[in-house]
Amino acid sequence: MALMRVEAAAGQYQVRIEAGLLERAGRIIGETIGSRRLFVVADEAVWACLGDRLAAGLEGLEWTLLSTPLGEPRKRLATVEELCDRMHRAGADRRSAVLAFGGGIAGDVGGFVAASYMRGIDAVQVPTTLLAQVDASVGGKTGVNLASGKNLVGAFHQPRLVLVDTDSLNTLPEREYRAGLQEVVKHGIIRSGELFAYMERGHSAVTRRDTVAVERMIADSVRIKSEVVRIDEREGGLRRILNFGHTLGHALEAETGYGLLLHGEAVAFGMIAAAKLSELRSRLNAADRERIEETVLSYVSIPSLEGLDARRIAARISGDKKSVGGKARFVLVDRIGSVSEELDPPEDCVVEATQHALQVCSLPAALVV
Repeated sequence: MALMRVEAAAGQYQVRIEAGLLERAGRIIGETIGSRRLFVVADEAVWACLGDRLAAGLEGLEWTLLSTPLGEPRKRLATVEELCDRMHRAGADRRSAVLAFGGGIAGDVGGFVAASYMRGIDAVQVPTTLLAQVDASVGGKTGVNLASGKNLVGAFHQPRLVLVDTDSLNTLPEREYRAGLQEVVKHGIIRSGELFAYMERGHSAVTRRDTVAVERMIADSVRIKSEVVRIDEREGGLRRILNFGHTLGHALEAETGYGLLLHGEAVAFGMIAAAKLSELRSRLNAADRERIEETVLSYVSIPSLEGLDARRIAARISGDKKSVGGKARFVLVDRIGSVSEELDPPEDCVVEATQHALQVCSLPAALVV
C-alpha cells in the first residue's frame, strides 16, 4: 500500500494506492469526511463492471447512484446540468458529497458537478482506469468540452480523498490500459529521467500488468504530479509542464470529432509531435527524440490517421485553452526529464512536427489491428 499526500491551497488530501480499496471505500471515506450523503457519479459501463464491489464497500453509508453514459461526446455542460438536477431532486444539500467513479471523464465531470453544485461541495475521486489513476484524479482540474475545444469550461476543485484500487485495472481493456501508459511516459519525460528509463526498459513487466510495475508507475506519477501541484496549483507557471503532448493532442481530438481516439492515444501523438518540434527548435538532440518516439510507440495503438491534414490540425491550436492571445504555447523537451515552454514557435515548424507525427503514427507497427 502506498499513501501519498497532496498539498493544495484548500488543504491536504490523501491518495491511497492499494489493491482491494473498493471493498473498504466506505470506512476510509467516513474517516475523511464523516457520514455525509454521497452521490456517486458513475460511468454506467464502469458501474456494470465494478459497481457491486463499490456498493459493498459503501455499506453503512447513505448514498445515491447517478449512473450515466460518460464517453467523450457526453463530456458537456448538458451532462453536468442533468446530474446537478438529479442530485437536487434527490435532496442533495451543501453537506452532501460527490464520489466520482470511473475513468478520466467521470472524474472530470463528477469533479465539476461537485465544484458547481450549490457553489461547491466535497468530492472524492475513485479512478478505475490507469489514465485516471496516474493523472486525472489528482490535482483538482475538472471540466467539460465545448464543440470548439477540449476542457474549455471547468474549475479547479481539489478532492478530499483519492482512492486508487489497483485491482480495478484487472478488467480494463488492453487499449484503455495502453492509452493510460502514455501519461506515465509523459511524467518521465517532463520530470523524471529515471521513470522514463524504467518505462523504456520495463516493457515486459509493464505490459503484463505486473503488480510491482503497476504500483510503481502509479506512485511515481502521483508523486510527480503532487510536487508540481504543490508549487503551482492553478497552472500559473510550473504546472503547465503537465500539458506536454496535449497542445497538438487536443487539436487532433478536435479534428477527429472526439470519437476516433482515446485521450491517451491523442497524447501519444502530441508527444511525438512535441519531441520533433523540440528537435526542430534545436532544444532536443535527435537521439533522445528517437528514444521518446520508440518508447511512446512501444506501448500505444493508434487508429489510422490517414487522410488527416497537418495544417488543419495545427490551425486548431489557437482555440486551445493553453493559447495566449491566439498564440500557441508549447511545452518542449530540453532533455529527457526536463522541459520548458515556448510561446508561438514558427508555424512552419509546428506544421512539420505535426506532419512528422502523422507519418510516424501511421507506420504499420503503430496501427490498431
